[in-house]
Amino acid sequence: MEDTRFDQIRPFPEDKAVRTLHRLSFNPLMAVASKFVFPDEPLFRLGRMVRRVESVDDFQCGVMAPVIDALLERTSSGFVCDGMENVRPDRTFLAISNHRDITLDAALTQLALHRHNIPLMELCIGSNLMDDNKIASGLLRSVKMIRVIRGLPAREAYAASHLLSEYIRETVAGGRSSIWIAQKEGRAKNGIDKTAHGVIKMLDMSGMKGFYENFAELDITPMSISYEYEPCDIHKAREVLIASKQRYIKKKGEDTRSILDGIRMWKGGIHLSVCRPLSDDELKMASACERAQRYQMVRDMIDRRIIEGYKLWNTNYIAYDLLGGHEKYASLYSSSEREAFVDYAEHRLETVEPDINRDDLRRQFYSLYANPVVSKENSR
Repeated sequence: MEDTRFDQIRPFPEDKAVRTLHRLSFNPLMAVASKFVFPDEPLFRLGRMVRRVESVDDFQCGVMAPVIDALLERTSSGFVCDGMENVRPDRTFLAISNHRDITLDAALTQLALHRHNIPLMELCIGSNLMDDNKIASGLLRSVKMIRVIRGLPAREAYAASHLLSEYIRETVAGGRSSIWIAQKEGRAKNGIDKTAHGVIKMLDMSGMKGFYENFAELDITPMSISYEYEPCDIHKAREVLIASKQRYIKKKGEDTRSILDGIRMWKGGIHLSVCRPLSDDELKMASACERAQRYQMVRDMIDRRIIEGYKLWNTNYIAYDLLGGHEKYASLYSSSEREAFVDYAEHRLETVEPDINRDDLRRQFYSLYANPVVSKENSR
């Protein structure tokens, strides 16, 4: 009998995914996307590419890779990845990554794997990005996306977490596919990357062995992504500032706007670091601790790897100095680069409604870029 336990969360099976992609290729939005990605090509270019795919990997490698390459050529100064020696083509693993952009983080990770001939991963994506849009849901679940169910009452949330845990364990430990998951729910909106206790606890829910064995069989491999310019920086700064004073209520369409801004806004340099997997010795050390400390030790291991993997750009050092009112890192950037960043920040601030205090917003904006420097300093 076919196992249907995971039908509500796992990616579509191959045949359904290909049928869905072919159907979506005729959607009018495909021509809109084609015009943006390939502005000098006929409007049917992207749709035709999609209709030719015969498998999900065909789509990922023959459509998504050239699409992302085209976007990077127009909206970045380059994408670099290091640490690929830490993953092997013949071994599945669980990637736990910091999270800066709704779709780009995972998409760029897939691109890096593709460039190095490593099998592509399944990707954990929040149900909030799928449930209100049938087109998005069909597309995402057709391209290796796992639906992480959110917004449930406590008892149902526990059951959903257990189901996700089971799926991750059976998929990774069973050797079917590697999986990417963010270190916490939602993006880091203040430049501080911390692994959530709930993520580590969720992973352990399905374990039927001891603590060490439960985590060792997942081969946890942290990943760290850094953007010279965060495409949604001003939206993040605005949200964090408002949330510090009152309950922030997300408006309809905000996630879609963030996805589009992530795609079309300038990002400068982008760096992905594939960090060393958590070692047997580290996991055994955590296992030897009292139960209350074990999860924290695993979180600390992941966080250290991610922070060590940061690529700090001149935007980070400039923001740190501006925020502190000093020139501690002035030797790492020029005065013209500093002036350019200040101009960039002021331009971004102008896009926010005028009733928000500009000094507070500017401070929050600088903090977003400065905090990776703070984290790096504190980790030494």
